[in-house]
Amino acid sequence: MNFKKIKLPDHIGIIMDGNGRWALKRGLSRIIGHKNGVEAVRKTIRYASDIGLKVLTLFAFSTENWKRDKNEIHGIFDIVEQYLETDLDEFKSRDIKFRTMGDITKLPKRIYKKLTECTKQTCNNKGLILNVAINYGARDELLLACNNLIKKGKPATLEDLKNNLYSSDLPDPDLIIRTSGEMRLSNFMLFQSAYSELYFTNSYWPAFDMKQFNRALIEYSKRDRRFGGNHKNVQK
Repeated sequence: MNFKKIKLPDHIGIIMDGNGRWALKRGLSRIIGHKNGVEAVRKTIRYASDIGLKVLTLFAFSTENWKRDKNEIHGIFDIVEQYLETDLDEFKSRDIKFRTMGDITKLPKRIYKKLTECTKQTCNNKGLILNVAINYGARDELLLACNNLIKKGKPATLEDLKNNLYSSDLPDPDLIIRTSGEMRLSNFMLFQSAYSELYFTNSYWPAFDMKQFNRALIEYSKRDRRFGGNHKNVQK
């Protein structure tokens, strides 16, 4: 696809949904679904880097996911640890800046260590910003921001609130993609997505490929983004 001819978003957020259902439909364990989901993650990151996307936020593990079966949770963290071990060198070679969004201090120590190590080793990279939402929930994020502002003891502005979010130094997502056919945000970047374009696909995350990514990009390029204004005030 010729990206010079279409309007690309600067920041895309993806709610990677459907790993478990993809596996169960094939008579496989949910963990196998998560392992196959990692391959979709790799392809998506590489493609985002290749086309010059500025920020890619991936919703990896929500604050609500702790309610899942303990064996599945342990399996997910094992996959995350292995992924970071194997792909850190590729982040470096592609000049990808890795970072996280969420309360990672509550994750297992080995996962916290891997996340912080990956963040540290790529902090000076200038390419794609890969922002991974892990142990993240938008309501918790807003509550934390509000409590930080209350401590300052003065009336807060919207700008103050934005500056106290995990993503304070990132542009708001222009486009949010959700897989698996579900049509909701599920506590993902609620403040930041006020004017995001939403794109839903029935594909489960392990089956999400770059043809589908391109469809989302093409659809985005056709959207008329007004940000509450009229046609004359359209912004990118």
